[in-house]
Amino acid sequence: MTLPRSSTCVKYLLFVFNLIFLITGIAVLTVGSVVQSHYTKYYDILDERFFSVPALLIATGIIILTISFFGCCGAVKEIHWMIITFSVLLILIFILELAAGIAGYILEDVTVEVVANGLNTSMNKYNKDFTTREMWEVVQKEFSCCGIYNSTDWKKVNGSGGLPYTCCTFKNTDFGNFTCMDGSDNVHKTGCLEAIGDFIVQNAVALGGVGIGIAFVQFLGIILACCLAHSIRKHYETV
Repeated sequence: MTLPRSSTCVKYLLFVFNLIFLITGIAVLTVGSVVQSHYTKYYDILDERFFSVPALLIATGIIILTISFFGCCGAVKEIHWMIITFSVLLILIFILELAAGIAGYILEDVTVEVVANGLNTSMNKYNKDFTTREMWEVVQKEFSCCGIYNSTDWKKVNGSGGLPYTCCTFKNTDFGNFTCMDGSDNVHKTGCLEAIGDFIVQNAVALGGVGIGIAFVQFLGIILACCLAHSIRKHYETV
C-alpha cells in the first residue's frame, strides 16, 4: 500500500538524513581516531579522562556506521520495526555524543592541572626511564618548548646548565656543535606546559564541538524516524 504524500516526503527525507548520518559517523570516527593517536604519544602526562572522550567518539562512529543500515532499509522498505530500532539506537547515540561533547568541554577546565602534574612526575623519571626520556624528546621537539615552565626546570634533573638537545634549535651551520646549554640563544623560550596545554585545550574544544554539534543534527533524525514510524503504523492500521 502507498503511504500518504506527506509521509512519503518524510520517508525520503529520512533516507537523505541517513546518508548524512553515515557521513557524520565517518567524521566522528575520524576525529576520535586522530585525537586518540595524538594523545597516545603523551600517555605519561595525561590521565584516563583524556583518552575516554576520543574512545567514546570512536565507538560512537562505529555504531553509527552499523545502525545507518536500519534507517536506510526501514525508510525505503517502510519496515516499521526497523525504523523503531533505528529510532531507539539513534536516541542512544544522541546521548553518547552529547555526553562526549560535554566531557570534552569539562576537560578543558582541568587540562593545565593534569598536564602540570604529568610533566612534573615524568621529569623526575627522565634519567631513569627510557620511555619517559623519549616522550620528553618528542614533546620538546614537536612543540618547540623546553622544561615545564622554562629551561631552568631541568636544573633539578641535571644539576647544571646542561639541557636535553631537544630544548634547542640547531641550524645547518652549527655543523658538529650540538651543545644545548641554559642561557644559549637557541634555547626554546616557551615552557611545555603552555604549549601542550594549548594543544590539549584545542582538541578538547574540537571534541566537544563535534560531539554536541552532531548530536543535535541527529536529533532531527530522531524526529523524522518517529514521524515515519507513526505514519506507517497508522496507515496500516486503517487498511
